[in-house]
Amino acid sequence: MEDKEILEKFANPDSRNLAFNQLVRKYQQKIYWHIRKMVIDHEDSDDLTQEVFLKVWKNLENFRQDAQLYTWLYRIATNECLTFLSSKKRKFFLPINDVAAELAEKIDSSVNISGDEIQLKLQKALLKLPDKQRLVFNMKYYDELKYEEISEILGTSVGALKASYHLAVKKIEEFLKQD
Repeated sequence: MEDKEILEKFANPDSRNLAFNQLVRKYQQKIYWHIRKMVIDHEDSDDLTQEVFLKVWKNLENFRQDAQLYTWLYRIATNECLTFLSSKKRKFFLPINDVAAELAEKIDSSVNISGDEIQLKLQKALLKLPDKQRLVFNMKYYDELKYEEISEILGTSVGALKASYHLAVKKIEEFLKQD
């Protein structure tokens, strides 16, 4: 079902629940993996995905449709990730490197994360990046979003995003050369 049709059905109180269920079915997995690449842990990702869709439920009737629905969903998910990571750092008074180390430990110990050695090393390299650079890299590399779409989600210029992606790639290359 097209986004426009979902939004039309959501506007009608009689079909609101059906429309929302269709929206969740359409985007839940993409949103979950977008979040999971940032917070690593399955339980945290699951909780944040639920939070995202709760916010969507509460705010969908106010969605102005001046953006695409999926970029709006990604923006909500991105903000939830950044808020979560920021609160985690504050809560435990951890410097950013300690949070990255904690998340890297989860990569090593998680039964839900599989992959060959290079994939695991890439995941650890990504954790060394600042959160915003990691977001840009994930959206461009894994989600295959266009710079224009990422710009809409993050509210950043295309030029700044290209520079951020380039820096992220350079840092990842340097990390992968180590060992």
